[in-house]
Amino acid sequence: MKRNYPKILRNRKLRIARRLAPRNWENQPRPMFGGSNIQYEMAERTEAMPCGGIGAMHLLAQRIGLVADLDRSLSLLKVHLPYHESDHVLNLTYNIMAGGQCLDDLEYRRQDASYLNGLGAQRIPDPTTAGDFTRRFTPESITDLQECINRARQVVWGVQPAGFLAEAFIDVDGTIAGTDGECKAGIGLSYKGIWGYGPLIVSLANTQEVLYLVNRPGNAPSHSESVGWIDRAVALVRPTAGTVTIRGDTDFTHTAHLDRWDADGVKFILGLDAHAKVVGLAQALPESAWQTLARLPKYTVLTEPRAKGFRHKEQIVIERGYENQKLVGESVAEVEYRPAKCQRTYRLVILRKNIRVQRGEQVLLEEVRYFFYLTNRRDLKLPKVVGLANGRCNQENVIEQLKNGVNAMRLPVQDLVSNWAYMVMAALAWNMKAWFGLLMPRRERGLELVRMEFRRFLQAIMCIPCQVVRTARRIIYRLLGYNDWLVDFFATFERIRAFAGP
Repeated sequence: MKRNYPKILRNRKLRIARRLAPRNWENQPRPMFGGSNIQYEMAERTEAMPCGGIGAMHLLAQRIGLVADLDRSLSLLKVHLPYHESDHVLNLTYNIMAGGQCLDDLEYRRQDASYLNGLGAQRIPDPTTAGDFTRRFTPESITDLQECINRARQVVWGVQPAGFLAEAFIDVDGTIAGTDGECKAGIGLSYKGIWGYGPLIVSLANTQEVLYLVNRPGNAPSHSESVGWIDRAVALVRPTAGTVTIRGDTDFTHTAHLDRWDADGVKFILGLDAHAKVVGLAQALPESAWQTLARLPKYTVLTEPRAKGFRHKEQIVIERGYENQKLVGESVAEVEYRPAKCQRTYRLVILRKNIRVQRGEQVLLEEVRYFFYLTNRRDLKLPKVVGLANGRCNQENVIEQLKNGVNAMRLPVQDLVSNWAYMVMAALAWNMKAWFGLLMPRRERGLELVRMEFRRFLQAIMCIPCQVVRTARRIIYRLLGYNDWLVDFFATFERIRAFAGP
C-alpha cells in the first residue's frame, strides 16, 4: 500500500487554506455562485461512491472479531443461500452508516457497484429479504446478538489507555417509539397517549455506547424488566472498570435490590420520589443543616468568559404578563434513610429549590420544591452527587440520536421482536462510531468523535467520495474529497489494519 497520502493531505490542506484565507474583498459585480454552462456526463470506466468510510468500518468489524462471532453465535439460517448471518446484520448497519434512513434505502446500496465492490460482495440482501431476516429472531437470539456486540466492544475497551474506565457510569431510562401503523403486533398505548413501543436503553455514559436495548409494549412502565438488564450491564463493564455507578430517575430506584448491589460493591445514584415521608424529613431539618449549592462548572473556560446573550423570551413573558417561575436559590442537605425494602441505610441527598412564581413584575407566591437522590457514594461531596445525578440527563441526547440520528426506532417491520432486532442492528451503527473514536490515536480528537452527533459523524468520516479499485488481491479506496478529519481517519485506519484482533 502506498503511503503517499500524508503529502496529498498536506497539499490539499494548503490549497483549501489559501482559498479560504481572510482577504480584503472589493465590491464584487457578480454573485459568488457563478457556475454556468453546467453539463453532466456518464463516466465510461471510472466508478465512485459517496461513502468512502464504509471500508474502514468493515475492517473494524472484522479485526475486533464481530463478523466471525456473529456467524458463530447466531443460528438463524439453515443454509446460506447466499448470505450468512453477519451479512444480514452488517447490511442493515452499513446502510445506516452510508446515510440510509430506512429499509428501502438498501435498494440504493444494491444498485451501487462501487459499494458492492468496496465490500467485496457480489450482491447484498434487498429490503424485503432484510425485513424477513428480522422476523427470524426470538428474544433469546436478540440477546445473543447483543452479547456478540458486547464481546467486540470489550476488545476495543481492552486496548484503551490505563484509567479508561476508572469510574464507569451506567445510565438507564425508557422512552417511547411512536407509530401510526395499526398492524404492528405488540404495540401499546403509552401514558402520553402515543401508540407504539416503549424501549429500554441501558448506556455507558463515559462513551455514550448503548450496552443493551430492549423493546417493550408502549404501555410498559419505564422500569419494567430493567433489573436483569442492569445486572447484565454491570457484569459487562466490571472487568474493565474501577468502580461502577448506576444512575437512573425515580422509576429505577429498585429498593428491593439496593442491598444486593451495595453488598456486591456496585454504586448507585438514583432519584427518589418526593413522597410524604421524605418531604417530612426535609422539612424537619434545621436551617443549619442546609448549605447553598454551588453548581459545578460544566467545562473550563480556556480564554475569557463570553457575555451572556439578552433573554428575549423572558422579556416577552414579563411584558405580556405570563405566569413565570424563577429560580431564586438552591440549597442541599443530607440525611440517613432506609427504604422499606432495605436492611441498610443510605445517603439521602436533598436538593431544595426556592422558586418565585410571578406574573409580569408582580410576585404571586414563593414556592419550595424538594428533589431527592438516594446513593451509597459516601466518598462524594453533596454538590458532586447532585451534579452526577443531573448528568444522567445527557442520556436523553443518546436516545435522541437513536431516534433521529440512526433512526433505530422507525419500526419498519411487523411485530415487537422483529422491530427489537432492527433497533439493535441500527444501534450498532451508533456503537461503531464510538469504537472508531476510541481507537483514534489522537485522544482528544477521538473523544470529540465519540461525543459527535451521528449526522455530523457521517459528514466527517463516512460520506467521503471515493473511487473503489479492485485488483487481484486488494480493494483500494481512493478518496477523492478532503476535510480536516482525514488525517485522523488515516491514522485510525492504520491502527485498525495493524490490530491483532481478539
